[in-house]
Amino acid sequence: MISFFAPRRRSLRAVLAQLLLCAFTASISVQILSAQDKPDNVYDQTRKFGDILSIIKRNYVDTVSSSKLTESAIRGLLSTLDPHSVYLPAETQKIENERFQGNYAGIGVQFRIINDTITVLAPTIGGPSERLGIRCNDKIVKINNESAIGLKSADVPLKLKGQPGTRVTVAIKREGASDLLPVTITREAVAIHSVDAAYMIEGTDVGYIYVNKFAATTTDEVRQAGIILKQKGMKKLVLDLRWNGGGLLNQAYALADEFVPGGKTIVYTKARNEDLSERYTSTRGGTLENMPLVVLINYGSASASEIVSGAVQDLDRGLVVGETSFGKGLVQLPYTLPDGSAVRLTIAHYYTPSGRCIQRSYKDKSKYYALEGREELDEGANLEHRNERDSTRPKFKTEAGRVVFGGGGIVPDYVVKSDTASRFRQELGKAGVLGEFGEKYILAKGNAVRESYSNDLTLFLNKFQVDDTMMADFKAIAKEKNVTWNEEAFKGEEDSIKRQIKGFLTSYIWTTSPEFVAAYTQRKEIDKGVSLFPEAMKIARATVKQ
Repeated sequence: MISFFAPRRRSLRAVLAQLLLCAFTASISVQILSAQDKPDNVYDQTRKFGDILSIIKRNYVDTVSSSKLTESAIRGLLSTLDPHSVYLPAETQKIENERFQGNYAGIGVQFRIINDTITVLAPTIGGPSERLGIRCNDKIVKINNESAIGLKSADVPLKLKGQPGTRVTVAIKREGASDLLPVTITREAVAIHSVDAAYMIEGTDVGYIYVNKFAATTTDEVRQAGIILKQKGMKKLVLDLRWNGGGLLNQAYALADEFVPGGKTIVYTKARNEDLSERYTSTRGGTLENMPLVVLINYGSASASEIVSGAVQDLDRGLVVGETSFGKGLVQLPYTLPDGSAVRLTIAHYYTPSGRCIQRSYKDKSKYYALEGREELDEGANLEHRNERDSTRPKFKTEAGRVVFGGGGIVPDYVVKSDTASRFRQELGKAGVLGEFGEKYILAKGNAVRESYSNDLTLFLNKFQVDDTMMADFKAIAKEKNVTWNEEAFKGEEDSIKRQIKGFLTSYIWTTSPEFVAAYTQRKEIDKGVSLFPEAMKIARATVKQ
């Protein structure tokens, strides 16, 4: 589950960094964490750790790594706190930074190692590789005149990524070409999008936007998508946050601010260190303030997703539809350490506009990870939230006076249960049939698909059909993987399976996220959300500007 962070770093970062550095060396003093902490106690415990580390290093029967012992100790320390305070090694922290900054510097290809060879599944649309003519199924056999055959998948990015403006030369083996094709690529920032799809739902005036995480560019991406959809006739919007595990707190606030009129509290935080407490108030002029709104959530919607859906619900701005969200009401702040690693530390609780903290109990972490403590209701209307029976959860009221509850996630205003995959569909998934079919199809047909749809994802999603020839190949792969083909079960789930195949193809050709594949497969919530706009508009008392 992706945590979300507070919007700016404070002096506590330096304090924590010094504390951990002291644990590494056992020789430098630490600053006082607060007026209540005793500095000698902190120093004594730090020295104790250093003594033990030194004893192990000198006397343990086997050779051990001090850095590995220290990292294990840090993980153990953090594991006694809440579930979302974690240690990130330097390489992991680098990857996380790329994800949430919204770009990385590289050549822009999605690849797999097939028969020991780097095989391009798809170049990123608009990226440096695509502009130079690199195509699906091209094989990279040399990098900077050195053989790339036999490289491990994890080693490939180390050779292809680099500083923006630097160059890398690759030798391409292309099907049908007798000679290798040398291509020199100038590395550049390659966007990592948080908006996977934005399109008009066919036959309606409803726009649809899917957001997979809250990164540095998320609000700008949604704002731009909204402008384009308005030009295409959008009068209402479905904002899909299902399987969105969160991200940056300031982006959750900024996105909610696009929908909420000025002067409203969107979210506020309370920290033990009062300097870290924050209140976020909406501004005027959001691009989607007057747009009738339905927000989709489910058990995979967490943290920043819950800030947005909680604000929409508490301020009666629109309708929240789907299943109860994850229930994470904690704020993490990342503290980067001298070696590039980081500690992501919980520093506050956040509260929705009505005063709710939706954080579930994590006293028993196994139950927490198993999603226990969420209010799971039967399918149907829950506009007044009278269906919620847990008397231990505190009550609050929305701006219009509707009762809502804290302590167990965001419970939707209209509950729509996700479709449960049949045993047959589960067998297809476990056997890897979808993945293998998708890769084979992209390697064979990916270039033609891109040319047919002019690199237009919206056109592809609205018009592409999984035909009988594709299904015959799909069935053949299932049989190769020893999955007994059940025609009756297939007919019962044909639409879902075909949507899942189509979703997989978007992830390969358009590098959409796995979260979007899951959301695209689950169509029922989208259709129900569209049908509920009259209720959403009634709650929001919103009108569309003509």
